[in-house]
Parts: sequence; structure tokens; C-alpha cells
Amino acid sequence: MPAAEVPSDARDLVKRLIVALAAFVALGVLSWATISDQRIRLGTLAILAMFALKTWVRRKDVLHPDEKDVKT
Repeated sequence: MPAAEVPSDARDLVKRLIVALAAFVALGVLSWATISDQRIRLGTLAILAMFALKTWVRRKDVLHPDEKDVKT
């Protein structure tokens, strides 16, 4: 599907997804650079990774809310 045929609300949602994932990366880099204790740093990165994973997994539900999970 060409970009011209994609509805603007879907493009906005994809942009929000990209911004959210970029924010998780930025927070990860900042936490890596500023937290000196290795255990706290890794715990912070693990929490950020969980939120990023949840954001990535939920993208289909947000982009296609009317589709049902049909098992064949």
C-alpha cells in the first residue's frame, strides 16, 4: 500500500510508536550514562525494556482495533 493511501490517523499512530520507542532508547542511554551502580543500572534498563516490549506488542491492537484474533 503506497504511503498516499495510508489514512492520516494510522500515520500519526506509527509516528507516535516511533517517538515512544525512540524515547525508550534515549532514556536507556541516559540511564546508562548517569547511573554508576551496576545493579541499579541493569534494573532500570530491564524496566525500560519491559515497557518498550509492551509498547511494541500492543502496536497491532492500536493500529487495527477492529480486527479480531481469528484462529484458523
